[in-house]
Amino acid sequence: MANPINERKLGVFSGAAYPMKRSTLILWLASLITPLPLAAQEMPIDPVLHWMDQIAQQELQAREDAIAKIHTVADAEKRKQYVRAKLIELMGGLPDYHGPLNAHITGRIQADGYVIEKLIFESLPGIYVTANVYRPSQPGRYPGILFQSGHTQEGKAEPQLTAANLALKGFIVLCHDPIGQGERLQSFDRQLGRSVSPQGGSGNDHQQLGAQAMLIGEASTRFWVWDATRALDYLESRPDVDATHLGAVGCSGGGSATTFIGALDPRLKAVAPGCFTQTYRLMFTGPDPDSEMEFPRSLASGLDHADFAELAAPTPWLFLATEHDYYSPPGVKIVYDEVRNWYKLYGAEDKVRMFVGTGPHGTPPETRAAIYEWMIRWLKNGKGDFLERNVHQYTNNELIVTKTGQVEDEPGSRKLYQVVQEDFRAKRHPGTIAELQEELRKLQIPTDGSSPAVKVVEESKTYNVTHQRIKYESEPGIEVEGDLYIPTTPGRKPAVLLVRDRSSNRWIMPTTELGEMMAKKGRVVLEMEPRDSPLPRQPYNAASTGCFPCVQRFSLTGNWLSDDRADLIGRNMPALRTHDILRGIDLLAARSDVDSGSIRAFGRGIRGFYVLLAGAADARIGKVWVDRTPHSLQSALDNSTNLNLFDADISGFVLHWDLEDLVKAMGSRTVLWTDPANWTGQVLSLGPAYQYRYVLGDNNDLEYAQDIEWAKELMQ
Repeated sequence: MANPINERKLGVFSGAAYPMKRSTLILWLASLITPLPLAAQEMPIDPVLHWMDQIAQQELQAREDAIAKIHTVADAEKRKQYVRAKLIELMGGLPDYHGPLNAHITGRIQADGYVIEKLIFESLPGIYVTANVYRPSQPGRYPGILFQSGHTQEGKAEPQLTAANLALKGFIVLCHDPIGQGERLQSFDRQLGRSVSPQGGSGNDHQQLGAQAMLIGEASTRFWVWDATRALDYLESRPDVDATHLGAVGCSGGGSATTFIGALDPRLKAVAPGCFTQTYRLMFTGPDPDSEMEFPRSLASGLDHADFAELAAPTPWLFLATEHDYYSPPGVKIVYDEVRNWYKLYGAEDKVRMFVGTGPHGTPPETRAAIYEWMIRWLKNGKGDFLERNVHQYTNNELIVTKTGQVEDEPGSRKLYQVVQEDFRAKRHPGTIAELQEELRKLQIPTDGSSPAVKVVEESKTYNVTHQRIKYESEPGIEVEGDLYIPTTPGRKPAVLLVRDRSSNRWIMPTTELGEMMAKKGRVVLEMEPRDSPLPRQPYNAASTGCFPCVQRFSLTGNWLSDDRADLIGRNMPALRTHDILRGIDLLAARSDVDSGSIRAFGRGIRGFYVLLAGAADARIGKVWVDRTPHSLQSALDNSTNLNLFDADISGFVLHWDLEDLVKAMGSRTVLWTDPANWTGQVLSLGPAYQYRYVLGDNNDLEYAQDIEWAKELMQ
């Protein structure tokens, strides 16, 4: 069938036309494989990200080598079996629930030529999904389309222009609120009338759930896939829907959800994800999507975005992109080319297409026309027009399904953190201390004990203490920065490792001052900064880059950008940071002026967790002091909002051990634990096993007095 859209003008890839200059595309692709002369290369701004990207590119190359060996449908089907099983495994499986949807309509809007039904159903017991269903006014049996929203806070209201037009063209369209959006906020506060998370909460709701799911060895992606699965169950159950002709559409976050359900649900007969497809060849070092938009350890498992469409082959698949999006057309083109070759194995290259619309991230008019044409072509035998009509745009309030505007007010409603908590209880299997030690080795936390290479960047002397700014090699490609405070007195001395912390609390002593004070007391002190890939100082400019809002946020869950990237390549950032600490212990133990039998360590907040891991893994640490560190990993599952959880996330660890087990693993060695906290930073009263600060108030002559006493206790 001839395509009625002007393909060259609008940027359709059906094997030929594309408006981007060929020279630009060649430069993009060549940059992936052709190294510049050394003199022309710039030093990487972010060494940790550069190190991770090298691993990512090696893993992606291994995947491409495997794909290159596939020449037959039999080869492709074998690969598809692997990919499907791996995706399910990486999610932690899909929910084992087959109960009723309990769907009901709470209201209707009679529009011009179509009806909007206000729908609520249960994807899991107590997990309510709010949705709008757009259907033609005339009775009949129509193809169904699942239209998933992007990251606009209002959720289901976002795609109403396209959904209404699809209804006018003879489709029944379901648009539902994603988790954390619309009427499904996970951190909604009734007193505030909004989410407690910044910027309305959508992205942070996603990240909070992502961190909690990862903690128990799952991925929040499973809940997005499950909501979509149950939404298709609902469409399939309607007598006015032709269940043999179902499609899926979505942009941005909706594009990822559409990609995943398109790959995993064979009921779909046409798929059109927008502003999501990309290869990690280009995307790995860019702003990361939210947690639910990725599968954990996917690069280490040999996966990239092309695998989703290839898994669905030969289902008709339309890749939608825009000219100035972060999901850049050159990156989409790399995926498209591979997928088109894959579809050729099935004799179905006409069933895959790439379309590039104008402007930044989103669905401009020509993209919407491409959606109409694609769905008409594959779900209505090409019968219908793709021209868009002006329709009335309803406000978010007019489209609300529940009485109060939030599902948490529905009888029996639960939040997703409670489902994760339920999964935790079902999967919990306490491990032994011996098994814990083996797990620490698997995480590559212990070192070989060798002395790391050290560079002295700067040196100065004050009050019988030499201060050196140093860098030491934790592993090839990773240099850790630190400060050495060295007493000038002769002989071997006890040593202390401080994990750097610059507290803004007036009564809490920063590690720099702790280090100087301890050095004056005759200790060799290393204040070190574990590796990290820093968050950008300024948000990305969506107007200039086309980046979607979720990659601009500074998440409450810690440096999820760095933590997530490490996970993608099969590494764990908390474990890597702990390894850096133990390389600092190697540095101290190798010094001729250090008594290697008397080494202590200190960490505050989440970094106290790293110190506990280090103490459990290495008996050279004779005593530790942790301050304001969350007292339990399990307690991070007790609420929908936590601070810095990604920075402590070791997938599945809490199913077998908690922080108390790290203390037990240290045996008779002392753990000084002050001001134990919860996951919002509040100090908890937990009894005599801990020590607490008292209130100093306006007694300004006592500044740091308590920390000085605890520091003396650490040094004893």
